[in-house]
Amino acid sequence: MRFNTLAIHAGQPPDPAYGAVMTPIYQTSTFAQKRMGEAEYDYARTANPTRTALQQCIAALEGGKHGLAFASGMAAIDAVLRLLQPGDHILASNDVYGGTYRIFKRVYEGYGIHASFVEMGDLDAVRGALQPNTRMVWVETPSNPLLKIADIAALAALLRARSPRPLLVVDNTFASPYLQQPLLLGADAVVHSATKYLGGHSDVVNGLIVLNDDALHERLKFLQNAVGAVPGPFDCFLVLRGIKTLPVRMERHCDNAQRIAHWLTKHPAVARVFYPGLPDHPGHAIARRQMRAFGGMVSFIVKGGAQAARRVVERTRVFTLAESLGGVESLIEVPAAMTHASVADSPLAVDPALIRLSVGIEDSDDLIEDLAQALEAAGA
Repeated sequence: MRFNTLAIHAGQPPDPAYGAVMTPIYQTSTFAQKRMGEAEYDYARTANPTRTALQQCIAALEGGKHGLAFASGMAAIDAVLRLLQPGDHILASNDVYGGTYRIFKRVYEGYGIHASFVEMGDLDAVRGALQPNTRMVWVETPSNPLLKIADIAALAALLRARSPRPLLVVDNTFASPYLQQPLLLGADAVVHSATKYLGGHSDVVNGLIVLNDDALHERLKFLQNAVGAVPGPFDCFLVLRGIKTLPVRMERHCDNAQRIAHWLTKHPAVARVFYPGLPDHPGHAIARRQMRAFGGMVSFIVKGGAQAARRVVERTRVFTLAESLGGVESLIEVPAAMTHASVADSPLAVDPALIRLSVGIEDSDDLIEDLAQALEAAGA
């Protein structure tokens, strides 16, 4: 089946009990066993039918064999990092979500797992930054918040030449599987904050991992149960419901973002625009090759510095000043003071005049008019 059909049907046949078309919310903590130890489900931390449906669905959408669901995107990241051992090294994108940086540097470095950061779009720089103990390469593409693009297939080829071969993990949150399928490009694992585009309605927190390797899946499945950072059935239901409209939503997100990005490039108060759909973006050609479209995230630097950025984000009327992204409603934020505050004193620090937009599916004319009045009112 093609993507649009998979989004609606993968892992979600009519429920065998009563024929429910939508996967039911199995709101139970335990399951009756006909015979001791012979039940398909026994305890909801280990497995739940609603969660199973979501895991099968995301695996199909990413072109993978195995899916695993977690209580949040950070819980999914944590599970992947538990594959490492003290003394291992992670090489990561030099532009990542602040929470990812925080767990690398402030949690796992305490356990002897060290991380360094590099420009993933520069293969020579990546090659030079790999260490003998590098066991994982962590990539965000498009990255958060500067929307940098990394060539997933080229990185996979580079790592295949090394022994032992580091795992290539791609955070696909900004793209969603509708725009990009990293496993098909050579990645070993894909991570999502399903809170974002997959859920799509700003009403659920959830994380997902997809992979093909059976042994890695068994290890991560063990960790999922042993650590217990699993989502409830209602959360899984909400993500499944959101996924059903993912293709149509992503089309509108991308169309609106493309138009807004072009408009921002012509605004006198804007110093620079970051959007891979712009022809002068350094990763534009790679994005065209490995993505269906360029996504719904746009970042820009406003003239006038941090104070001007703050005035802009506090004056929008359609864009909501809030963290997170990927919902049907448009959001606006200043990463340096919000989502990326944890990198403020690091080499990954974000320009305080940078504004990040999560472009929703409203009418693009309304969104542009809202940004125009905010920029004018702020005196940017």
